[in-house]
Amino acid sequence: MKRSITWKITAIMVSIVAGTVLLCWFINTSLLETYYVENKQQKLLETFEMVNEASRGGQIGEEKFKIRLEKRCANSNINMMIISSDRTIIDSNVGNDETLLLQFLELIFQVDEEAEILENTGQYVVEKTADNRLKTDYLVLWGNLQDGNLILMRTAVESIKESVGIANRFLAYVGVLAVIVCAVIIYMVTRKVTNPILQLADISKRMANLDFEAKFQSKGENEIDLLGEHMNQLSETLERTISELKSANNELKIDIEKKTEIDEMRKEFISNVSHELKTPIALIQGYAEGLQECINDDAASREFYCEVIMDEADKMNQLVKNLLTLNQLESGSGQVVFERFNLMEVIDGVVNATAILREQSGISLEVHRFGAVYVWADEFKTEQVLTNYISNAIHYVSGEKKIEIRVQPGAQVVRVEVFNTGNHIPEKDLEHIWDKFYKVDKARTREYGGNGIGLSIVKAIMDSFHRACGVRNVEHGVEFWFELDSRSR
Repeated sequence: MKRSITWKITAIMVSIVAGTVLLCWFINTSLLETYYVENKQQKLLETFEMVNEASRGGQIGEEKFKIRLEKRCANSNINMMIISSDRTIIDSNVGNDETLLLQFLELIFQVDEEAEILENTGQYVVEKTADNRLKTDYLVLWGNLQDGNLILMRTAVESIKESVGIANRFLAYVGVLAVIVCAVIIYMVTRKVTNPILQLADISKRMANLDFEAKFQSKGENEIDLLGEHMNQLSETLERTISELKSANNELKIDIEKKTEIDEMRKEFISNVSHELKTPIALIQGYAEGLQECINDDAASREFYCEVIMDEADKMNQLVKNLLTLNQLESGSGQVVFERFNLMEVIDGVVNATAILREQSGISLEVHRFGAVYVWADEFKTEQVLTNYISNAIHYVSGEKKIEIRVQPGAQVVRVEVFNTGNHIPEKDLEHIWDKFYKVDKARTREYGGNGIGLSIVKAIMDSFHRACGVRNVEHGVEFWFELDSRSR
C-alpha cells in the first residue's frame, strides 16, 4: 500500500530520530567549544578566588592548602605559578618553572594583538591567547593577590577542538545505528498495530459486499480489539437487519403480487358476471317488451314469453346463489361441520335426484357399490360436490353415454371417482377448469345453462376440507375425483 500507516509511522519516527541526531551534531559543532571555553574560564576564576582567599588569611604556605590546590589544578588541567614582586617563585605546579615564568612575563608585558581579552576587573585579567611555538591556544589568568603577590594561571583549550571532532564522529556512528534500530523497532511495532487494522479493513470491505462470514479474532487487550468486537456486533446486526429487510421485501412483493392478482381477478370477475348476466337480462327485457306491446295475442305465445322470462330469471338466480356460496367458501365465513356419515347414502341420494335428467338424455349410470362407507366431512357440502360432478358428467357425456361412480375405501382416506364417456378435456385447459367462469366448451355450457362456477365451488369445498380433488383424461372419457377422511383426526 502506497500510503500504508506502517510506512508513514516508520518514516516519521526515523525522521524524528535522524533530526535529533543532526540537531545534537549541530549543537556540538556550534556551541560545545564556546561552552568548554566558558567552563575553563570559570574554573580559572574559581581557582583564583580560592588562592586569593588563602593569601588573605596567610594560608598559602600551609601543607593542607597546597594539597587542596594541587588537586584542583590537576583535575582542571591548570598550570599555576605564584611569584613575588621580585620575581621569586613562591609556588608552582609545573616542572620547568623558569620557562613557564618567561612565557607568563611575555604575556603580561608584551602586547599580543591576536590575544582576546575575555575579562578585565583591575585585579585580574583573563584572556585567550595562542602559543606560536607550540601552536596551541590557552586561557590565561594573571592578577594580584591580597598579599601583594602575583598569580599566573593557564589551561590549554586546543584539546577541545579534537574532543568536539571525536564527539561528533561518535555521535554520527551512534546516530546511524539509532536510526537503523529505530526503523526496525518502529516497523515491527507498527505492524502489530496495523495488521489488526488491515484485518478490520478487509472485514469492512466484505461487509460492504454483504458478506458477513468474516469475524475479527479479538483478544480483548486494547482499543483495536474493542473496535473489532464492535465490528463483529455490527456485522451480526447488519446481517440480521438485512435478512429481516429481505423477508419484509419478499413479503411486500408477495402482497403486491397478490394485490395485483386480486385486482385482475376483480376485473375478470366483474367482466365475467357482466357477461353472464348480459344475455338473460337482454332476453328478459326483450320478451317483457313483447308482452307489453302485445306482439302475439294468443295465450300460447304469452305463455312461451313468460316461460322464457322465468327460465332466464332462474338462471340469474342460480348464478347469484352460486356466487354467494363460492364467496362464503373462499372467505372462510361459511361454517364447515365435520360429522361421521355413510357416504354411500349420500351417493344414492344424488343419483336418485338426477335420475330424471339421465332418463331424458338416455344416460346409463352405474355405481360400484360397497357396504356402508363412513367418512368424516360436512355432509351437505359433500352432497354439493357429488351433485356438481354428476351434473357436469350428465352435461358432457357422449358416445356410449355412460357414467360410473366408483368408491375406493382406504385406511386413511376414501377416494370417490366419477367417470363419464365422451371427449377428453384439452391438456391446456385441465389446470384452468377450477377457475371461476372458465368454460372449456362455451357454446355447450351456454346450451345447458352453465356459468363456469360449479367446479370452482367444488375446489373451494375441498380446500375447506383440506383434502384433494382433481381430474384426468382416461380411456374413452374423463374422470373427476375427490378424497375424504375415513377416520377422525
